[in-house]
Amino acid sequence: MITIEKTTELPASAEKIWSAVSDLARWEDWLTIHQKWKSDLPAEISLGTKVTGVASVLNMPNTIEWTVDEWDVPNKLAISGKGMAGVEVAISLAVSPHGDGSKLVVVSSFAGQMIVGAIAGAIERASRQELDTSLANLAKLVA
Repeated sequence: MITIEKTTELPASAEKIWSAVSDLARWEDWLTIHQKWKSDLPAEISLGTKVTGVASVLNMPNTIEWTVDEWDVPNKLAISGKGMAGVEVAISLAVSPHGDGSKLVVVSSFAGQMIVGAIAGAIERASRQELDTSLANLAKLVA
């Protein structure tokens, strides 16, 4: 299993950050591994909400059946899912006020029988770069 955690400070209110990260329709605006939604997005999100989307790392798109595992408004969203070839993906986004802005803690993990050895290393490196780019995109989005 690969787990990547990154904490970043953003110069926007926690409410503004939460609004962006918890709105699944806006994931395409900042989260680089998210390619598109294949199912309709619900009008309201709650624990257990299910959606289907396409995520891509290393230019390998995979359809993921996502489930909301944690929904603590306006603090934390955790979502996980399974895709083709037994791939399991999880993303946790925790927002809190910090100084004049906010702090965002992102934890993502990838697991599955194909995520081993050199492939796992490549996925980890690419995922770290994707996360850095995603956080830069988010900072621009909420500026």
